[in-house]
Amino acid sequence: KVALMVVLLWILLPSTTTGIKLDGNGYVDVIIAISSRVPQDDTLIDKIKEMVTEGSFSLYDALNKKVYFREVTILVPPQWNGTNFTKARTEQFQCEIQAKIRIDNANPAYGVEPYTNQYGECGAEGEYIHFTPEYLLNDTFIQLYGSRGIVFVHEWAHLRWGVYDEYNRDKPFYHSNSHIEATRCSEKTGGQFFDVTAGGSLQPCRIDPQTSLPTKGCIFFPNRNQITNCSIMFSPSLDPVTAFCQKNKHNYEAQSMLNKKCGKATWTVIFEDSVDKDALQTLKPLESPPPPPSFKVVQRTQRVVCLILDVSGSMAGPRILQQRQAATHFLRYIIEDQASVGIVTFSTSASTLSNLMTIDSDITRENLIKLLPNVASGSTNMCLGLSRGLQVLQEDNGDVLGDEIIFLTDGQATDNIAGCAPSAIQSGAIIHTLAFSNSAAHALTEMANKTGGIFLAPNDNIISNQLMDAFASLSLSTGDYTNKPVQLESVGARTSDWFNGTVSVDQTVGNKTSFVIIYEISLPSIFIQSPSGSIYTQTNMSNDDLYKTVTLKVLGTAEPGDWKYSIQTTSNQAFTITVTSQASHDVVPPIIVKTHMNQQFNDGTKPMTVFAEVSQNYRPVINAEVWATLESETGLTHTLQLLDNGAGADAFKDDGVYSRFFTKMLNGRSSLKVRVKNQDGQTRFAVTYVPGYVINGVVQLNPPKPPVSEEPLEVGNFTRTATGESFEVKLSGTTPLNFPPNRITDLSAEIQEDTVLLSWTAPGEDLDQGTAKSYEIRWSFDLDMLRSSFSNGHAVNTAGISPQKAGSDEKYSFNLSFPIQNCITVIFAVQSKDNQNATSETSNIAQASKIPPGPPGVSNPCINLIILVISVCVETMVICFIVLVTRRAVKLRKRFAERKVALTIANKFQINPYA
Repeated sequence: KVALMVVLLWILLPSTTTGIKLDGNGYVDVIIAISSRVPQDDTLIDKIKEMVTEGSFSLYDALNKKVYFREVTILVPPQWNGTNFTKARTEQFQCEIQAKIRIDNANPAYGVEPYTNQYGECGAEGEYIHFTPEYLLNDTFIQLYGSRGIVFVHEWAHLRWGVYDEYNRDKPFYHSNSHIEATRCSEKTGGQFFDVTAGGSLQPCRIDPQTSLPTKGCIFFPNRNQITNCSIMFSPSLDPVTAFCQKNKHNYEAQSMLNKKCGKATWTVIFEDSVDKDALQTLKPLESPPPPPSFKVVQRTQRVVCLILDVSGSMAGPRILQQRQAATHFLRYIIEDQASVGIVTFSTSASTLSNLMTIDSDITRENLIKLLPNVASGSTNMCLGLSRGLQVLQEDNGDVLGDEIIFLTDGQATDNIAGCAPSAIQSGAIIHTLAFSNSAAHALTEMANKTGGIFLAPNDNIISNQLMDAFASLSLSTGDYTNKPVQLESVGARTSDWFNGTVSVDQTVGNKTSFVIIYEISLPSIFIQSPSGSIYTQTNMSNDDLYKTVTLKVLGTAEPGDWKYSIQTTSNQAFTITVTSQASHDVVPPIIVKTHMNQQFNDGTKPMTVFAEVSQNYRPVINAEVWATLESETGLTHTLQLLDNGAGADAFKDDGVYSRFFTKMLNGRSSLKVRVKNQDGQTRFAVTYVPGYVINGVVQLNPPKPPVSEEPLEVGNFTRTATGESFEVKLSGTTPLNFPPNRITDLSAEIQEDTVLLSWTAPGEDLDQGTAKSYEIRWSFDLDMLRSSFSNGHAVNTAGISPQKAGSDEKYSFNLSFPIQNCITVIFAVQSKDNQNATSETSNIAQASKIPPGPPGVSNPCINLIILVISVCVETMVICFIVLVTRRAVKLRKRFAERKVALTIANKFQINPYA
């Protein structure tokens, strides 16, 4: 009966903060977090409420009255003053599984413009929506971007449903049946093309003779009043736009990001590919408009943490030593000033080693470190540890709401952890769980997932340094990264000679820099050299013989440049070195790295994707060398170089997000670690502002867009390491499935004389790894046919192309079986195969048109030809009409004369003229 009760409790237990949920017709657990960098302005809270309320009704209209926003939580910064703020539970700014909408200072690439950080496959959830305080507080931006409610729905479609934009800043125009069209949806969205001069006047757009498309700077000005109500993903600022494009209205020809990434209508992605697809297909429309959303405003104050440490017999030996080394690193360098920390141990019983203490000095930190356990024995009663830890957290204010538990164990419980986990989850505390064991209790994962915590499964191989990395990843950000530790290096080796390396300290970090060297057996000789040549030896470092740790604290701000370390030993032993630092300036955020898998659980039927985002104050850092190490619980490692090339698993080139598919999956839990090196790299900027509208046939310009930074920023050499949350694989078969080559998403085509040139990025044998066996290229004049029935297209002879390694640039030129006439548009697509003849999805559709050369100007030669033909036809028709009319008039005149003579004769002889 007890076991049955526990099972029922787990089934009925609500997940407190596992992200946004669709409950019936209403979205709940929508968290909007305000960064601690934002000054207090209570009006901002009102503006957020107005935007979401308006957006709720817009969402209700856009999705056939099926969904709306029901419950929304606003998380305000710790330093804001107010009596109406309730205490936050597990809501966090940095936890993007929760705070999917953030209010923060501007990303220099976008300025005040709202955007969604989105880099998954079509239909996959985005990372977060970014609004700025200026955008929400300044009503003049409504004219530039549209009503905030409909803009919110536009960004929500990116975030929740994995939809991409129905425009393309890189390809704003395309050819369609020899016409120049703006990239948009629907095609019925009317407007005019103009070039805006530096003085603000309008000039006709000019045609580039190479592409026969408008030159850079040509802008499509949509009519303010449209005859179509879609699409929100093209321009939410147009007054009639209230809907997403469905199949019958979607513009499949447009070179939009949606067509490139998805190849289908927005409505189709939402209802067939998104996380909500099953619910949306079965939900019935509401019978009446929904109520406005309900809001609550919460606040997180100073951080309160309890370390709950396993000291059972199975932790004896190297594990208890590693636990102390990692906990020491956490207390000395990771936990923030003014945070409160308590320490609890458990084995056969539970003990409180320290009640909550405020970190107000280095002395307090060292006093806590002295209390860390160094002896292990007894059984593993996890529930006793959890209970005692929750008691310690209650000391400051009588509850544990928003407090944190760091629960470290070997993972094998003597008691029934599943029985006490539900009450811990419901307590309102954030629970991070770290499990050494290969067979850690499932409840440990559940506690982390259901409370907004992190689950990590480090192994006890000293070279991996995983436990140190795990503790280093447990910082809690409020949006201000200038006072957070940044891990520059974490690496290990086993040697009986020299262990050498280089750590690059860039100009964004340098304060509180420390080098921590852990050795296995005996104290080695250690030399650390600064960029200017200063040498640090053991005389400059502190050594803890008992815990085999040597530490160098660099005074002041560490000198920027390459720091070199050399460790010499005469005995065969393992070493690790961990380097951490903080921002060198209060107003300049450091370069940071965040890494994660796209799934925490996988059954082997779908590939996993590794992501690493490298940024500085939201700006993407490009040209970095990024490597991911995925280590299974059995110690097997797989290393992948992550790429930012816009192909394979990578959504966009040069967006600072480095990605790769992971296919070598093994049963059990695995860890993720990313190392980043940069030599002479840059930050680079990517930039739904509407420059104006056509009203009553006249273009009316909007005020200029607020300026954004567009120049790359040199960041110099730097190194970083980051740890992602552990993930678990349970293969449905004995081995993972064979994955086909990845879908090509960057196919482009051009026609040079009678030669077609196709370009794309090579896929791999398995998705984006290895080398594909062959390509199949087909063409057609009918886009819909090629898109829906690739095999019915005309085949191109591909005997002359041998696939290159995944990620390489492919180019293939060929002649079609007929002369290509002027003003003809040809459609192309590609599929690839692997050695098992598994076939990729059809690529994006590429179009090429042969346009006869003509003088520069706004006119397209093909359009001129069409106009000429029409003019000739019209002139001919007019001439024919005149001739016909003249002939008819002559005949009528002759007939009238004849009738007149006949009447005269009839009257004279008195006979009936009609007889």
